[in-house]
Amino acid sequence: MSWIEKLHETYERCAGARQFERDPLLPVSHSTQQAHIEIVLDANGKFLRAKVVAKEETVIPVTEESAWRVGTKPPPHPLSDKVQYCAADYLAFGGTKESFYADYVEQLRRWDKSDHNHKVHAVLSYVEGGTLVADLVRERILWCSEGHKLLTEWTENSAIPELFKMLTPRDGKRDQGDAFIRWRVEVPGELESATWDDPAVRESWIRFDASLHFDSGLCMVTGEDTALAASHPKRLRHGADGAKLISSNDNVGFTFRGRFATPEQAFGVGTIVTQKAHNALRWLVKRQAYHDKASGQVFVAWAIGGQDIPDPFKNTEELLHAAHAVDAIEKGTYSGDAGQQFGVRLEKMIAGYRAQLGESDKVVMMGLDSATPGRMAITFYRELEGSEFLDRILAWHAENSWHQNYAKDRQFIGAPAPTDIAMAAYGRLDDRLRKATVERLLPCIIDGRPLPRDIVESCVRRACNRVGFKKEKTRESEWEKCMGIACALFRGSRKEANYQMSLQEDRTTRDYLFGRLLAIADYAEQQALYVADEKRDSNAAKLMQRFANHPCSAWRNIELALMPYKSRLRANRPGQLVKLEKLLDSVVGMFQSDDFTNDSKLSGEFLLGYHCQRAALWTKQGPSPEPMIKSEEAIQGEES
Repeated sequence: MSWIEKLHETYERCAGARQFERDPLLPVSHSTQQAHIEIVLDANGKFLRAKVVAKEETVIPVTEESAWRVGTKPPPHPLSDKVQYCAADYLAFGGTKESFYADYVEQLRRWDKSDHNHKVHAVLSYVEGGTLVADLVRERILWCSEGHKLLTEWTENSAIPELFKMLTPRDGKRDQGDAFIRWRVEVPGELESATWDDPAVRESWIRFDASLHFDSGLCMVTGEDTALAASHPKRLRHGADGAKLISSNDNVGFTFRGRFATPEQAFGVGTIVTQKAHNALRWLVKRQAYHDKASGQVFVAWAIGGQDIPDPFKNTEELLHAAHAVDAIEKGTYSGDAGQQFGVRLEKMIAGYRAQLGESDKVVMMGLDSATPGRMAITFYRELEGSEFLDRILAWHAENSWHQNYAKDRQFIGAPAPTDIAMAAYGRLDDRLRKATVERLLPCIIDGRPLPRDIVESCVRRACNRVGFKKEKTRESEWEKCMGIACALFRGSRKEANYQMSLQEDRTTRDYLFGRLLAIADYAEQQALYVADEKRDSNAAKLMQRFANHPCSAWRNIELALMPYKSRLRANRPGQLVKLEKLLDSVVGMFQSDDFTNDSKLSGEFLLGYHCQRAALWTKQGPSPEPMIKSEEAIQGEES
């Protein structure tokens, strides 16, 4: 159970730290709840006013039982709770549910008697008066019918009250008893009136709650004899999450798998320890986790000491932005040393993180998922030294980097994110496939394992099918993004080949040269189409998939189809045509022996050759076809 020890240590080191003042860790014996109504009292517990609040997250005191309350008679929270709990007159106004007022007020009395706090006493004095619902009806917070019964649906022609909009309907009806109340107590001389932000109220409850735990035993996390937790927290991924990491409620049949008589014999965790560990995990998930909300999958990486670390689930552009180390290459340009510039920026970014992480600081990576609503599993867990973690992040982004073209105004050099890879590999994918793909890619990032061959081949296969992208308006942008990702993965899966991100004119491998040929043919036809003001796919684009499967036979068709476009260029841009034909002949002349006539399938290497040759051509001629328009004097000069 190393994970709970690391989370407990994280809580101890990060709670109260200055850098987390805006997003603090929850104190023990507290939880968060969305409040609907705020009631303001004076120091003597007299009602002053109330208002509806827009479902604000509020820190509230909780007991071990109420924090994760379920069942037919859920236990009350100590201070802030629903109208159903706080109002003595709830049933008198026609409340549709059972009232738990007696349990609520009894617990509040015991707290006030054991550890007196003047704000808690003011709330107790008010709720004992039994006029809560009447006061809220008078303030037009709650709404009643003519018979003084709380409404469950709004039938008036006027605008629906704010409270009705926020309550969750059940069978088309809303129970106003579900409205959650938080308290303010205005005391002369005190600046803080909110009970949920008052340190004195929090400390008072923590002391009283600690006095309620009597069953002690060995905590297997700290090794100390302390009060053991009878139940463990839930709501780890979001407010409605009912799945738990630790539970022991199989009290029938093979109780605890027949090995132990009580849950504590199997594994004992201190009450304070489990609260701190789960509070730390909930805080980390909310703050910095990759969360697939559709499937419930969560991955979170963190440094034990709270230092910033790079997010393994971001692409390189997002990572550089997050590290404030952006020195982006100008949009629409291509440079032969772009890979070196990118490498320098990446090294600087990682060096910034190294300066914060000490040699002995640990980094933990943890994955959570649940197959059922009540049980949660740790699907991935790694503990690494900070330097080792940074080295692997650096290796992932350096080895799997390529020119990425996500959109017209979003181009960068680097590695794609796991979710982008999943989309490039399978196109439209369901939640299960995306979840499984991300889970398979994570060891490649964290452990440095080779990329799954089927994912790489799937990306290459989709990139080759250029006309297969269905949405015509966004076809080119989707294909450009897919091709960049495919090139990045193929390069990363063939580290020994030492592929460069710039055009390698001395590389004579068959697949690379065929890719260059396709790029030259595509570029030549695109120029001819631009001259004639035609907007359509080139023959090279249409036959790209066939070319990838049968390059020699497909090249014959492409070259024959290119003849009329050459004639058009000869009439309009003869100088440019001469250069393209010379380049085409030089590439054909680089094939070894019978490589050119070999009609076997091409590997993803041909995409690298295609992409680099195309980028080099556009760089020489300008980032778009417009600069290719030449004057008559320029054309005559080229001919001479």
